[in-house]
Amino acid sequence: MAKFYDARGNIYGVIPPLQVREAGIDLPTNAQEAASSRAIWSEQAIATFCQWPDAIRPVDARHPRSDGLLIGPFQSSPPFDLLIVNTDGTLAERSGNGLTIFSQALLEQGLMPEQGASLQVHHDKQDAQSPVPISVQPAEVAGVQGFWLDLGQPGFGPAAVSAFGVEPVPFNGVEISRVRPLAQLDPAWAYSEFVRIGNPHCVTLLPAEAALPSNAQMLESPLADSLTAIAFAMPTGAGQPCPAGVNLQWATRAGDQRIVARVFERGEGPTASSGTSASAVASAAWRVGWVSAGEVQVVMPGGTAPILLEECNGELTGVRLFGTAVRDENS
Repeated sequence: MAKFYDARGNIYGVIPPLQVREAGIDLPTNAQEAASSRAIWSEQAIATFCQWPDAIRPVDARHPRSDGLLIGPFQSSPPFDLLIVNTDGTLAERSGNGLTIFSQALLEQGLMPEQGASLQVHHDKQDAQSPVPISVQPAEVAGVQGFWLDLGQPGFGPAAVSAFGVEPVPFNGVEISRVRPLAQLDPAWAYSEFVRIGNPHCVTLLPAEAALPSNAQMLESPLADSLTAIAFAMPTGAGQPCPAGVNLQWATRAGDQRIVARVFERGEGPTASSGTSASAVASAAWRVGWVSAGEVQVVMPGGTAPILLEECNGELTGVRLFGTAVRDENS
């Protein structure tokens, strides 16, 4: 069965492809073929491996046991192919916490080389390359063992995430976007920066921490329904402003090189933390002048993510995320 790991409040199950097939699920042996045919097997995999067993189901459980399923590796040596399956059965192009968890699982299996490895995330989205490569290196930060994930260079603006129907607005001397469905929910949500860092993000910039939505609020209707319509692709959502869906974040400054954020993921909903969301938040904060290159701390309900921003000639050229993961106590 799947082994579950916790990375800053994000929980994913990790399972090898062979065990998926042994459970009677028709998963192809090739990762890209599996991604292309995910409509055939993904929902069954989520139902089989991510639902709470009756013996340990919390009384108030309103969500599957994990935030998704990591299927892989498809090889015994790097580069390692994997699939990131959201609990609605869709595939993600990238997940910082998910990739941290997958790296920890590789380490425990004796498959992670000391110098690190390349991971390749396969998906079925039409507006992004597949597989999405990422370099992982074991490291220690402030006495904590974990991994640096090299997420590459981010892209900014509506074109980077295939967004449509948004309006340009000035913010701190740069042009960002007004996403009408968000601004209609709350007038304070009128300033958003789109960021692609493997997968698409929409970071809404707020003046104070009190303006951030809580995860509890984002779980309740009607706000949950409205955010789902914005974040999720059709048919679950409206696919507007992004036909493939978009991860939503809200962010505000909390001191020098420190940002507080909340996250509502496409395919999932509100989450305690998200590595790629934290990276997108830090990137958006850099673009509007809230932070400078170097280390940025992004604080989420599940924990604080250290992000390293690399700049050259006024351009953000690279983003690295430090992540750590442990086996989930209920696993």
